[in-house]
Amino acid sequence: MMHTKQLDYDYRTFLEGIQNRLKGADLAIANMEFTLAGKPYSGYPAFSAPDGYPAYIRDCGVDVFLTANNHILDKGKAGAERTERIYESMEGVRYTGLSSGPARLESSYPLFLNVRGIRLALVNFTYGTNAAISSEWPKVNRMDRNEISKAIAKARARGADFVIALPHWGTEYKLRHDQSQENMARWLAGEGVDAIVGAHPHVVQDSSVIDGVPVYYSLGNAVSNMSAINTRLELLVTLRFTINPEGVKEMLGSEAEYLWCTRPGTLTDGFMTIAVSDYEGKRRLWKDPSDYDNMIATRDRVSSAVGID
Repeated sequence: MMHTKQLDYDYRTFLEGIQNRLKGADLAIANMEFTLAGKPYSGYPAFSAPDGYPAYIRDCGVDVFLTANNHILDKGKAGAERTERIYESMEGVRYTGLSSGPARLESSYPLFLNVRGIRLALVNFTYGTNAAISSEWPKVNRMDRNEISKAIAKARARGADFVIALPHWGTEYKLRHDQSQENMARWLAGEGVDAIVGAHPHVVQDSSVIDGVPVYYSLGNAVSNMSAINTRLELLVTLRFTINPEGVKEMLGSEAEYLWCTRPGTLTDGFMTIAVSDYEGKRRLWKDPSDYDNMIATRDRVSSAVGID
Protein backbone atom coordinates (compact mmCIF):
# COMPACT_ATOMS: atom_id res chain seq x y z
CA MET A 1 0.00 0.00 0.00
CA MET A 2 0.99 3.68 -0.12
CA HIS A 3 -0.55 5.68 2.69
CA THR A 4 -0.17 9.45 2.99
CA LYS A 5 2.73 9.33 5.45
CA GLN A 6 4.61 6.92 3.19
CA LEU A 7 4.62 9.59 0.48
CA ASP A 8 7.01 11.63 2.62
CA TYR A 9 9.67 8.90 2.49
CA ASP A 10 11.83 7.27 -0.16
CA TYR A 11 9.90 4.19 -1.29
CA ARG A 12 13.17 2.63 -2.47
CA THR A 13 13.74 1.36 1.08
CA PHE A 14 10.32 -0.27 1.47
CA LEU A 15 11.21 -3.78 0.24
CA GLU A 16 14.97 -3.65 0.77
CA GLY A 17 14.76 -6.14 3.62
CA ILE A 18 12.99 -8.85 1.60
CA GLN A 19 14.06 -8.27 -1.99
CA ASN A 20 16.55 -11.15 -1.81
CA ARG A 21 13.60 -13.46 -1.15
CA LEU A 22 11.56 -11.95 -3.98
CA LYS A 23 14.42 -12.14 -6.46
CA GLY A 24 15.20 -15.68 -5.34
CA ALA A 25 11.77 -16.93 -6.34
CA ASP A 26 11.06 -18.21 -9.84
CA LEU A 27 7.85 -16.18 -9.70
CA ALA A 28 6.87 -13.48 -7.20
CA ILE A 29 3.34 -12.07 -6.99
CA ALA A 30 2.10 -8.97 -5.15
CA ASN A 31 -1.26 -7.30 -4.57
CA MET A 32 -1.03 -3.65 -5.69
CA GLU A 33 -3.62 -1.91 -3.53
CA PHE A 34 -3.54 1.56 -5.09
CA THR A 35 -4.06 3.35 -8.38
CA LEU A 36 -1.57 5.26 -10.52
CA ALA A 37 -3.90 8.18 -11.20
CA GLY A 38 -1.17 10.82 -11.25
CA LYS A 39 -0.62 13.89 -9.12
CA PRO A 40 -1.60 14.97 -6.59
CA TYR A 41 -0.57 11.70 -4.96
CA SER A 42 -2.82 10.58 -2.13
CA GLY A 43 -3.27 7.88 0.47
CA TYR A 44 -6.36 6.61 2.23
CA PRO A 45 -9.24 6.69 1.44
CA ALA A 46 -8.58 7.19 -2.30
CA PHE A 47 -5.09 6.00 -3.24
CA SER A 48 -2.90 7.41 -6.01
CA ALA A 49 0.72 6.29 -5.71
CA PRO A 50 3.77 7.73 -7.49
CA ASP A 51 4.32 6.40 -11.01
CA GLY A 52 7.76 5.03 -10.06
CA TYR A 53 6.49 2.86 -7.22
CA PRO A 54 5.48 -0.20 -9.32
CA ALA A 55 8.78 -0.08 -11.23
CA TYR A 56 10.60 -0.20 -7.91
CA ILE A 57 8.47 -3.17 -6.81
CA ARG A 58 9.26 -4.93 -10.10
CA ASP A 59 12.98 -4.21 -9.68
CA CYS A 60 12.82 -5.81 -6.22
CA GLY A 61 11.81 -9.06 -7.91
CA VAL A 62 8.02 -9.01 -8.27
CA ASP A 63 6.88 -10.55 -11.56
CA VAL A 64 3.08 -10.28 -11.36
CA PHE A 65 0.86 -7.45 -10.10
CA LEU A 66 -2.64 -8.24 -8.79
CA THR A 67 -5.11 -5.42 -9.39
CA ALA A 68 -8.49 -6.92 -8.41
CA ASN A 69 -8.96 -5.21 -5.06
CA ASN A 70 -11.33 -2.75 -3.42
CA HIS A 71 -9.13 0.30 -4.10
CA ILE A 72 -8.48 -0.11 -7.83
CA LEU A 73 -11.35 2.25 -8.76
CA ASP A 74 -10.53 4.85 -6.09
CA LYS A 75 -9.85 7.49 -8.75
CA GLY A 76 -12.64 6.49 -11.07
CA LYS A 77 -12.50 5.37 -14.68
CA ALA A 78 -9.65 7.72 -15.61
CA GLY A 79 -7.52 6.57 -12.68
CA ALA A 80 -8.03 2.88 -13.50
CA GLU A 81 -7.27 3.47 -17.19
CA ARG A 82 -4.08 5.38 -16.38
CA THR A 83 -3.00 2.63 -13.98
CA GLU A 84 -3.47 0.06 -16.70
CA ARG A 85 -1.60 2.11 -19.31
CA ILE A 86 1.42 2.33 -17.02
CA TYR A 87 1.36 -1.40 -16.29
CA GLU A 88 1.03 -2.13 -20.03
CA SER A 89 4.11 -0.03 -20.74
CA MET A 90 6.31 -1.73 -18.15
CA GLU A 91 8.73 -4.40 -19.28
CA GLY A 92 9.37 -7.49 -17.18
CA VAL A 93 6.07 -7.62 -15.34
CA ARG A 94 2.57 -9.01 -15.95
CA TYR A 95 -0.69 -7.98 -14.33
CA THR A 96 -4.18 -9.38 -13.88
CA GLY A 97 -7.46 -8.35 -12.27
CA LEU A 98 -8.21 -5.21 -14.33
CA SER A 99 -9.01 -5.19 -18.05
CA SER A 100 -9.38 -2.30 -20.49
CA GLY A 101 -11.54 -4.32 -22.87
CA PRO A 102 -12.61 -7.82 -24.02
CA ALA A 103 -9.25 -8.71 -25.59
CA ARG A 104 -7.36 -7.83 -22.45
CA LEU A 105 -9.82 -9.78 -20.29
CA GLU A 106 -9.47 -12.82 -22.52
CA SER A 107 -5.67 -12.75 -22.25
CA SER A 108 -5.42 -12.10 -18.51
CA TYR A 109 -8.32 -13.95 -16.86
CA PRO A 110 -6.88 -16.33 -16.04
CA LEU A 111 -3.30 -15.14 -16.42
CA PHE A 112 -1.15 -17.93 -17.90
CA LEU A 113 2.53 -18.24 -16.98
CA ASN A 114 5.11 -20.83 -17.95
CA VAL A 115 7.71 -21.08 -15.21
CA ARG A 116 10.55 -23.54 -15.80
CA GLY A 117 8.23 -25.95 -17.56
CA ILE A 118 5.35 -25.58 -15.08
CA ARG A 119 2.22 -24.05 -16.61
CA LEU A 120 0.44 -21.88 -14.02
CA ALA A 121 -2.89 -20.08 -14.26
CA LEU A 122 -3.69 -17.23 -11.86
CA VAL A 123 -7.30 -16.36 -11.05
CA ASN A 124 -7.51 -13.00 -9.23
CA PHE A 125 -10.81 -11.42 -8.14
CA THR A 126 -12.29 -9.12 -5.49
CA TYR A 127 -15.45 -9.05 -3.38
CA GLY A 128 -16.05 -5.50 -4.62
CA THR A 129 -14.63 -1.99 -4.98
CA ASN A 130 -15.01 1.10 -2.80
CA ALA A 131 -16.02 3.23 -5.78
CA ALA A 132 -18.01 2.39 -8.88
CA ILE A 133 -17.93 3.48 -12.51
CA SER A 134 -20.85 3.58 -14.91
CA SER A 135 -19.01 2.20 -17.95
CA GLU A 136 -18.48 -1.51 -18.62
CA TRP A 137 -14.74 -0.99 -19.15
CA PRO A 138 -12.27 -1.04 -17.57
CA LYS A 139 -13.56 -4.13 -15.84
CA VAL A 140 -12.44 -5.46 -12.46
CA ASN A 141 -12.61 -9.21 -11.87
CA ARG A 142 -15.36 -9.76 -9.30
CA MET A 143 -16.25 -12.57 -6.95
CA ASP A 144 -18.78 -13.89 -9.45
CA ARG A 145 -18.91 -17.68 -9.28
CA ASN A 146 -20.02 -18.03 -12.87
CA GLU A 147 -17.11 -15.94 -14.17
CA ILE A 148 -14.61 -17.60 -11.85
CA SER A 149 -15.80 -21.06 -12.90
CA LYS A 150 -15.35 -20.12 -16.56
CA ALA A 151 -11.82 -18.86 -15.86
CA ILE A 152 -10.86 -22.08 -14.07
CA ALA A 153 -12.36 -24.20 -16.86
CA LYS A 154 -10.46 -22.14 -19.45
CA ALA A 155 -7.24 -22.68 -17.50
CA ARG A 156 -7.70 -26.45 -17.56
CA ALA A 157 -8.74 -26.50 -21.22
CA ARG A 158 -5.58 -24.64 -22.16
CA GLY A 159 -3.35 -27.06 -20.33
CA ALA A 160 -2.62 -25.38 -17.02
CA ASP A 161 -0.78 -27.73 -14.69
CA PHE A 162 -1.87 -25.78 -11.61
CA VAL A 163 -4.50 -23.12 -10.97
CA ILE A 164 -3.95 -20.64 -8.14
CA ALA A 165 -6.86 -18.57 -6.84
CA LEU A 166 -5.94 -15.14 -5.47
CA PRO A 167 -9.07 -13.64 -3.86
CA HIS A 168 -9.51 -10.23 -2.26
CA TRP A 169 -12.04 -11.04 0.46
CA GLY A 170 -12.82 -11.34 4.16
CA THR A 171 -13.47 -9.18 7.21
CA GLU A 172 -10.93 -6.47 7.96
CA TYR A 173 -8.78 -6.80 11.11
CA LYS A 174 -10.10 -10.26 12.01
CA LEU A 175 -7.42 -12.89 12.66
CA ARG A 176 -9.75 -15.77 11.81
CA HIS A 177 -11.47 -16.24 8.48
CA ASP A 178 -15.23 -15.73 8.27
CA GLN A 179 -17.86 -18.14 7.03
CA SER A 180 -18.17 -16.48 3.63
CA GLN A 181 -14.45 -17.00 3.01
CA GLU A 182 -14.69 -20.65 4.00
CA ASN A 183 -17.72 -21.19 1.80
CA MET A 184 -15.90 -19.63 -1.15
CA ALA A 185 -12.72 -21.59 -0.44
CA ARG A 186 -14.66 -24.86 -0.37
CA TRP A 187 -16.34 -23.95 -3.63
CA LEU A 188 -12.99 -23.05 -5.24
CA ALA A 189 -11.50 -26.36 -4.09
CA GLY A 190 -14.48 -28.14 -5.60
CA GLU A 191 -13.91 -26.28 -8.87
CA GLY A 192 -10.40 -27.69 -9.00
CA VAL A 193 -7.99 -24.95 -7.94
CA ASP A 194 -4.70 -26.14 -6.45
CA ALA A 195 -3.99 -23.34 -3.97
CA ILE A 196 -5.76 -20.29 -2.53
CA VAL A 197 -3.87 -17.24 -1.27
CA GLY A 198 -6.01 -14.32 -0.10
CA ALA A 199 -5.71 -10.67 0.84
CA HIS A 200 -7.74 -7.69 2.13
CA PRO A 201 -8.23 -7.99 5.93
CA HIS A 202 -4.94 -6.06 6.61
CA VAL A 203 -3.89 -8.72 9.12
CA VAL A 204 -2.66 -12.29 8.93
CA GLN A 205 -5.47 -14.81 9.10
CA ASP A 206 -5.42 -18.55 9.73
CA SER A 207 -4.74 -21.17 7.09
CA SER A 208 -6.21 -24.57 6.37
CA VAL A 209 -6.23 -27.42 3.89
CA ILE A 210 -9.52 -28.17 2.12
CA ASP A 211 -9.65 -31.37 0.11
CA GLY A 212 -5.90 -31.22 -0.33
CA VAL A 213 -5.90 -27.53 -1.31
CA PRO A 214 -3.81 -25.20 0.90
CA VAL A 215 -5.72 -22.06 1.85
CA TYR A 216 -4.09 -18.90 3.21
CA TYR A 217 -7.03 -16.68 4.03
CA SER A 218 -5.06 -13.43 4.37
CA LEU A 219 -1.40 -12.45 4.16
CA GLY A 220 -1.84 -8.99 5.71
CA ASN A 221 -0.10 -5.85 4.39
CA ALA A 222 3.39 -6.19 2.93
CA VAL A 223 4.03 -2.50 3.56
CA SER A 224 1.71 0.23 4.82
CA ASN A 225 1.37 2.96 7.43
CA MET A 226 -1.44 1.22 9.29
CA SER A 227 -1.11 1.32 13.07
CA ALA A 228 -4.10 -0.71 14.26
CA ILE A 229 -3.19 -3.78 16.28
CA ASN A 230 -1.66 -6.63 14.25
CA THR A 231 -1.55 -4.66 10.95
CA ARG A 232 2.24 -4.41 10.80
CA LEU A 233 2.73 -8.19 10.75
CA GLU A 234 2.32 -10.05 7.48
CA LEU A 235 3.13 -13.29 5.69
CA LEU A 236 5.25 -14.20 2.71
CA VAL A 237 3.90 -17.48 1.32
CA THR A 238 5.93 -19.79 -0.90
CA LEU A 239 4.28 -22.42 -3.10
CA ARG A 240 6.56 -25.15 -4.45
CA PHE A 241 6.11 -27.18 -7.63
CA THR A 242 8.28 -29.81 -9.29
CA ILE A 243 8.61 -32.07 -12.30
CA ASN A 244 9.76 -35.49 -11.14
CA PRO A 245 12.12 -37.75 -13.18
CA GLU A 246 9.12 -39.41 -14.82
CA GLY A 247 7.84 -36.04 -16.02
CA VAL A 248 4.95 -35.90 -13.54
CA LYS A 249 4.26 -32.42 -12.22
CA GLU A 250 3.47 -32.11 -8.54
CA MET A 251 2.78 -29.43 -5.98
CA LEU A 252 5.13 -30.05 -3.08
CA GLY A 253 3.30 -27.92 -0.57
CA SER A 254 3.66 -24.46 0.89
CA GLU A 255 5.60 -22.49 3.46
CA ALA A 256 4.83 -19.26 5.30
CA GLU A 257 7.21 -16.74 6.81
CA TYR A 258 6.36 -13.78 9.04
CA LEU A 259 7.33 -10.28 7.93
CA TRP A 260 7.24 -7.00 9.86
CA CYS A 261 6.79 -3.50 8.47
CA THR A 262 9.13 -1.17 10.35
CA ARG A 263 8.13 2.49 10.53
CA PRO A 264 10.39 5.58 10.42
CA GLY A 265 12.61 5.91 13.45
CA THR A 266 12.19 2.33 14.65
CA LEU A 267 14.82 0.31 12.77
CA THR A 268 15.82 2.79 10.04
CA ASP A 269 14.87 6.35 9.12
CA GLY A 270 12.15 5.18 6.75
CA PHE A 271 9.70 2.35 6.12
CA MET A 272 11.21 -1.08 5.54
CA THR A 273 9.66 -4.54 5.57
CA ILE A 274 11.84 -7.25 7.08
CA ALA A 275 11.65 -10.97 7.75
CA VAL A 276 11.13 -11.47 11.49
CA SER A 277 13.53 -14.43 11.47
CA ASP A 278 16.35 -12.24 10.11
CA TYR A 279 16.16 -9.92 13.10
CA GLU A 280 15.04 -12.13 15.96
CA GLY A 281 17.52 -11.82 18.81
CA LYS A 282 18.96 -8.57 17.37
CA ARG A 283 17.17 -6.01 19.51
CA ARG A 284 20.38 -4.00 19.68
CA LEU A 285 19.97 -2.99 16.02
CA TRP A 286 16.77 -1.04 16.69
CA LYS A 287 16.80 2.74 16.99
CA ASP A 288 13.69 2.21 19.11
CA PRO A 289 14.09 -1.14 20.91
CA SER A 290 10.47 -1.04 22.06
CA ASP A 291 9.47 -1.67 18.44
CA TYR A 292 11.52 -4.86 18.43
CA ASP A 293 9.53 -5.92 21.49
CA ASN A 294 6.33 -5.02 19.65
CA MET A 295 7.37 -7.12 16.65
CA ILE A 296 8.07 -10.22 18.73
CA ALA A 297 4.94 -9.80 20.86
CA THR A 298 2.78 -9.32 17.76
CA ARG A 299 4.30 -12.34 16.05
CA ASP A 300 3.71 -14.51 19.09
CA ARG A 301 0.16 -13.24 19.61
CA VAL A 302 -0.85 -13.65 15.97
CA SER A 303 0.89 -17.01 15.60
CA SER A 304 -1.03 -18.32 18.60
CA ALA A 305 -4.33 -17.00 17.24
CA VAL A 306 -3.97 -18.22 13.65
CA GLY A 307 -1.99 -21.41 14.20
CA ILE A 308 0.81 -20.54 11.73
CA ASP A 309 4.22 -21.12 13.33
